[in-house]
Amino acid sequence: MKDYPKRYKEIVSLMKEMGGEIPETMTAFSQLHQSGIAEGSLKQSVKELIALGIAITVRCDGCIAFHVHDALESGANHAEILETIGVAILMGGGPSVVYGCEALEALKQFEAKRN
Repeated sequence: MKDYPKRYKEIVSLMKEMGGEIPETMTAFSQLHQSGIAEGSLKQSVKELIALGIAITVRCDGCIAFHVHDALESGANHAEILETIGVAILMGGGPSVVYGCEALEALKQFEAKRN
């Protein structure tokens, strides 16, 4: 079983390391990320849920860890994340069921860390 909170920390650390190696690219990516999730017509939590749905459909484990974490941090709740998983399954079919299960496991692990 994957440890999603641990994976999240590893990704953050690796992104910082990569920032030292390719600073221009990672600075630009960081700015894109910040502007992409900034509050606007959509709340930050909604944007994180959209990112999670995309992460499930493109089958990115690291992205699932990152966006489940950030969705919870931005105020999304358990039910909203489950509905996001459902929409991702609608759009991605069978493979998204498998990665939706991964997202559910990540959700359970991050929620357990919060309690």
